[in-house]
Amino acid sequence: MGDIQPLLSVRDLTVTFTTKHGPVRAVDSLAFDVERGRTLGIVGESGSGKSVTSMAVLGLHTGAEVTGSIRLDGQELVGLAERELNRLRGRKVAMIFQDPLSSLHPYYTVGEQIAEHHRVHFGSGRRAARERAIEALAEVGIPDPRRRTGEYPHQFSGGMRQRVMIAMALACEPELLIADEPTTALDVTVQAQILELIARLQEERGLAVVLITHDLGVVARVAHDVLVMYGGRAAEQAGVNELFATPAHPYTQGLLDSLPRLDDSDEEPLRAIPGSPPSLLTPAPGCAFAPRCPRADRAPAADRSRCETELPALGGPTGHPVACHFPAYAPSAPEGVAP
Repeated sequence: MGDIQPLLSVRDLTVTFTTKHGPVRAVDSLAFDVERGRTLGIVGESGSGKSVTSMAVLGLHTGAEVTGSIRLDGQELVGLAERELNRLRGRKVAMIFQDPLSSLHPYYTVGEQIAEHHRVHFGSGRRAARERAIEALAEVGIPDPRRRTGEYPHQFSGGMRQRVMIAMALACEPELLIADEPTTALDVTVQAQILELIARLQEERGLAVVLITHDLGVVARVAHDVLVMYGGRAAEQAGVNELFATPAHPYTQGLLDSLPRLDDSDEEPLRAIPGSPPSLLTPAPGCAFAPRCPRADRAPAADRSRCETELPALGGPTGHPVACHFPAYAPSAPEGVAP
């Protein structure tokens, strides 16, 4: 990353929820940076802590204990007053949510909803805000934007609603865009269009983007850097090309193996990761992935015991950071623990 100062810098982020069954540490000691003009893809199964992380950046965890540091363009967000956070949301950082139909208000036109953001953050009049809404819809490729600002969310297709959400997020020209599973409910053709749209807008505006997804195929298309999360912690961090070429964590390898490949025969079944994600109510003392890990499963008893009792730090002898006692790129693995 050199000497470039990241727009978003997260250090030792921990998010804990209080439940009737006990505390749940949904994110644990997480750290990452996002530079202007780059996309960080945060990947993992459901329950890995991806969305909790993105919501923490926006300060949307009411009642949760959030510790550590989240600095946006040098400003500390953890502990910031709600009034100050409201000034940043939409203006400095914006979010595209997973389901645009539930995120858009059904009783207001899309133009009114986009214009409201502009009025709140810039104090503009109704006419100026409406013109900005028209411009925003045009920027995201919605035909006849002047007419469609007067239509309601149910009058748009799923892909067009997602474009409306992007227009709303970018109407106030934020510097950081968080996209939480923005293409999950879309077919592959519309998904590709939305991803290309986000990439184009990022290049034109120099945006920093955090893309939350469970799909490594999506990450391969648009991300520059990748953070793989498991059990609320970072499992692996790398540039996208390096991660796909030399995955070091067995969980990352499992995610990659589950992707369909063009060179597989029709009879070749997709390979799933056995087992289920860990319970965050009763976290294991060692590596959270150990019960599902084929590398630990075939290790000698002493090495398996280390996986089950000793929490691996994010690091490694060579290559990119990985939280594994026996990463695939290690110069030498113990006998029986071949990558």
